Amino acid sequence: MKKTLITGVNGQDGSYLSEFLLAKGYEVYGIVRRSSTFNRWRIDHLHRHLFDRHKNFHLEYGDLTDSSSLMRIMKKVMPDEIYNLGAQSHVQVSFETPEYSADVDGLGALRLIEAMRILGLDKTAKFFQASTSEMFGKVVETPQNEDTPFYPRSPYGVAKLYAHWIVKNYREAYGLFGVNGILFNHESPRRGENFVTKKISQGLVRVKLGLQNTVKLGNLEAKRDWGYAKEYMEAVWLMMQQEQPDDYIIATGENHSVREFIEEVCRNLDISLIWQGSGREEKGIDAKTKKVIIELDDHYLRPAEVDTLKGDSSKAKKILNWQPKVTFKELVRIMVGYDLKSIQHSGDKEFLID
Repeated sequence: MKKTLITGVNGQDGSYLSEFLLAKGYEVYGIVRRSSTFNRWRIDHLHRHLFDRHKNFHLEYGDLTDSSSLMRIMKKVMPDEIYNLGAQSHVQVSFETPEYSADVDGLGALRLIEAMRILGLDKTAKFFQASTSEMFGKVVETPQNEDTPFYPRSPYGVAKLYAHWIVKNYREAYGLFGVNGILFNHESPRRGENFVTKKISQGLVRVKLGLQNTVKLGNLEAKRDWGYAKEYMEAVWLMMQQEQPDDYIIATGENHSVREFIEEVCRNLDISLIWQGSGREEKGIDAKTKKVIIELDDHYLRPAEVDTLKGDSSKAKKILNWQPKVTFKELVRIMVGYDLKSIQHSGDKEFLID
């Protein structure tokens, strides 16, 4: 039975990857941060508590800012595969907490692979680093591929770029089986509530149900390559099964604006949306009720914006035999359907693990 260690195990990606690996017969160890309040609803069905859990799923207390905890856990587990999915992953928040974001997202990866090297795991284990399309930032070409130059536009993107390059450095310097997966935006029902896709889906469901008046957003014109997180985790695993480590882009190859995402959510909710006004005064109106349901708020604008991202995952298709199956419209339908159920049946646990 292979052993794997996952940072960020209670996040969107970590929960999907855990399910995938358990189904493959892995023994999964996840690193969680100590907190006085639990935020583990995504993995609650795998580990409700120590005596009510999947027999092959274990949690260990640790932190990407604490080398000693990472060393201790690695020495205890001696994993075959390590997936670094943990991060301060909110781009806007990284402008407000730049030092913390750099410590966790950049140096966190270094702490992991240096611990591997000291323990000799660099010779026996494989390492995956979750890189991000935000490293491309102010893009110099579209679509972006593995050879496209980076130009990050946020502390988050800069920190992730450090992690990306330090993994490449250890791969070349020490022979580490280190893989960088450059994952373009990937969403799901498990997405955090302060991310724009979840904010739109959940917010407009609440508007539809009469529980909220408006959804306030920053930039309607930003374009992103949005895929389905659950199927992206299969691509992550496939990267780690190759004979040689390499870097791969995982993306859908198409992008859509925040405005388009809003319009698709409205279609799923049978909301007749019309736009009125221009510039920062533009508003989204429910044509049936005449009420304003979308407003722009400068609070949500970033100091430096990434205007457009679109990935070319042809390398992953050729080498990993992977390509996305869930379309943009299907992704929106999945998210809206989940939010409708979970809000209508708030507190019903069966809707928290879709």
